[in-house]
Amino acid sequence: MQFVDEAVIEVTGGHGGKGCISFRREAHVPLGGSDGGDGGKGGDVVAYATTGAATLLDHRYRRIYRAVNGDHGEGARKHGADAPDIRIPVPVGTQILDETTGAVVFDLDEPEKEAVLAKGGRGGRGNTHYVTSTRQAPRIAQPGEEGERKTLRLNLKLVADVGVIGLPNAGKSTLLRALTNSQAKVGDYPFTTLVPNLGVYRYYERDIVLADIPGLIEGAHEGHGLGDRFLKHVERTKVLVHLISLSPEATDPLKAYRVVRDELSAWSPELATYPQIVVLNKIDLVPDRAELDLWKDEFAKIGVTDLHYISGLSREGVHAIMGQVAHYLDDPGPVADASGVRDPWSPI
Repeated sequence: MQFVDEAVIEVTGGHGGKGCISFRREAHVPLGGSDGGDGGKGGDVVAYATTGAATLLDHRYRRIYRAVNGDHGEGARKHGADAPDIRIPVPVGTQILDETTGAVVFDLDEPEKEAVLAKGGRGGRGNTHYVTSTRQAPRIAQPGEEGERKTLRLNLKLVADVGVIGLPNAGKSTLLRALTNSQAKVGDYPFTTLVPNLGVYRYYERDIVLADIPGLIEGAHEGHGLGDRFLKHVERTKVLVHLISLSPEATDPLKAYRVVRDELSAWSPELATYPQIVVLNKIDLVPDRAELDLWKDEFAKIGVTDLHYISGLSREGVHAIMGQVAHYLDDPGPVADASGVRDPWSPI
């Protein structure tokens, strides 16, 4: 399925039904009076968040949503039927913005949360409402109100506990596959991942949702490498796992760390304050493990004192990271030690 995280739609609420002009006509009732019923309400256009949708692809192909009009009133004081609402499913994490102003009008960040995007018009009143002491047979009724009409932008921000970030080819998708049942694509070339992937890790009795964010490059906050499209998905996470490759052809680890850190700060100063677990990946490619101590000293000089070492490919040390993640998420389960020993928990 193609991952689409933005779409523009037009929504129109249904018009209210017309009020009726009618007079009671029965044998032996010469002056029956007004009996026109009210029109029914037009349908609303309602969006609701569901875990059954993962992308906004459907809304790229269907852009116009128009609710049904309410029925007209009838004689004998019969009220026109209210029209049903149109209900639009969107993925959890979808923001709804006014296309003109760019303002966020709704944020559907929880399952089953819903929002009325365009209200239907009220039905018009029938002529029974216009009877007075001096006007017993009014020929007046209201037309139904028009429904609201809006152009809105849907903007999906994935909802996850953990964002796995780093330069392209840092091994983020490999780590996600090692921890979860994710089928994220992996490959030995930059930008293998072009869309965010989600996976779930079972830590004792808790499910932790991880998002593999496509690789960030220098200038990502300005849109380089589609970075602005990717960084927004990091904003809803609570903890960041910053993955840095130790492969011989990779960028110098200290420089790689600074590039991603600076891009986070440039995109959102608040994002730069999130708890961040710095992880040196691909230690299976390091022939002399004493080199890891050298990197520990180098990172300590820039204030990173809690450094983890893993191999996403061989899964060495990967589960110890999740103990630290759970600690930051205030998980009641025990925190894994830095040795990388894995016993009590396992991926699902």
